[in-house]
Amino acid sequence: MRARILFCTHIISTTQSLLLLIFFVSNYSSFCHATALTSAGKNGREATEIIVIDVPIIAPAYPPNGDDPYSPPPQEPLCPLPPPPPPLPEPICPSPMPPPPPPLPTPPRPPKVKSPPKPPPSMPNDVLASAISVIQRFRKTITDDPFNITGTWVGKDICKDKTKYKGFICYKNRVVSVNFNGYNLKGNPLSLKNFIDGIKTLVIVHLNSNNFTGEIPTEISSQKIPKLFELDLSNNKFGGSFPKAVLGATNLTYLDLRFNFLTGPVDPRVFKLDLDVLFLNDNYFSGKIPETIGRTAALFLTLANNQFTGEIPKSIGQAKENLLEVLFLNNQLSGCLPYEIGMLRLATVFDASMNKLTGPIPQSFGCLRDMELLNLSYNQLYGEVPETLCKLSNLEELTLKYNYFTQVGPECRKRIEENVLDVSMNCIIDLDNQRNPDECEAFFLKKFQCPDMKSLTYVPCNVHEFSPRKINSVGRHQRDAKARSTTYAAINKPHL
Repeated sequence: MRARILFCTHIISTTQSLLLLIFFVSNYSSFCHATALTSAGKNGREATEIIVIDVPIIAPAYPPNGDDPYSPPPQEPLCPLPPPPPPLPEPICPSPMPPPPPPLPTPPRPPKVKSPPKPPPSMPNDVLASAISVIQRFRKTITDDPFNITGTWVGKDICKDKTKYKGFICYKNRVVSVNFNGYNLKGNPLSLKNFIDGIKTLVIVHLNSNNFTGEIPTEISSQKIPKLFELDLSNNKFGGSFPKAVLGATNLTYLDLRFNFLTGPVDPRVFKLDLDVLFLNDNYFSGKIPETIGRTAALFLTLANNQFTGEIPKSIGQAKENLLEVLFLNNQLSGCLPYEIGMLRLATVFDASMNKLTGPIPQSFGCLRDMELLNLSYNQLYGEVPETLCKLSNLEELTLKYNYFTQVGPECRKRIEENVLDVSMNCIIDLDNQRNPDECEAFFLKKFQCPDMKSLTYVPCNVHEFSPRKINSVGRHQRDAKARSTTYAAINKPHL
């Protein structure tokens, strides 16, 4: 094996020569011979030449020394190394501080972009322009405008200037509501066709108390006006049969056709609409009330002041989860009261007065736990007034006058004293203000027997679970149930 020089350098100066020779050999010690020759270099500097000779390693010719068979006898090194420098004391330094965070780069300035010019306020979008065109066309059909409403229908700022286009309401630059209530507009003729069916963005249409005539256009369907939720056509001059066009407006929640001149039977499908309010009162509807009435989703239902005949459908009990107020008053209904009425546990108002109903009051009426106002007056009812009915805790008005009842129990007599129960003009012998005995006798000689008398004793609830009735501090109810009623408000015709 031959020795290898790993590093060798020299430093020469003009005043003195310093030869620094550092060499390393691989594996084992070797003989080293170095010769330094000094000569004049360029620029007056001295140059030193170092010659290093590699010599083959010769195996030792001496006996082993100690435990190491290859250890040579101690001898002076031919090339002694300088003594090592004394160790430097370790400096006492404080704990290094963490480097400071680099500075945040300055965000570049956004380029200047010129905003597009704003459109002039008088330029409506296409949808709004179409609505304005429809309104102006409708304006030409009006022959009488007592409040000069159409005088504000000028220009194009229908949604920006609230003094313009009175009767129209915008939302997000769309015409969403028509409110002509009480305007008493007249035309020759005044028709809905080519008017509300031409404004596809409508949500609410209230045309109460005007003089609209003709047919209700089929274009009000949900396919044509998908967001139409309220339609009030009350107190106008609509005639003919039930307007089937409303059946296509399947998104309606409010339908008001009262105070018109509609005739014939009511289409059974109207009770299948997902309505909250259905007002059909004060028309000329006739025939039987459809059995589909039990499928109504309505909270408030009025069929009052028409010409309906036949019995109240037993299916009405199916509306027990939603029906709050129902008015059948002033028709020509006959037959006995179905016990299923007693299943309307959420109902607060029930009025079937001024009909031809007969028979006893079913015992199930004691289950009308939320009932506040019950009116069965001006009929041909007879028998005993149920005590469970008089015990209802929320009852404020129980009107049974002008019937043929013959008996009231202790609870009902308490209600008479509280002015809650009115049984005047009946056939109760020991009470004042009753019918003439001869009149009562004549009635009982021909009274009508209910076909299912057994059902009248059925009680579909546990009446003993009801809370006891309460009266106010003066011992009387405030009797404002009718004032609070939504359906009773609907049978009052607006006065212009």
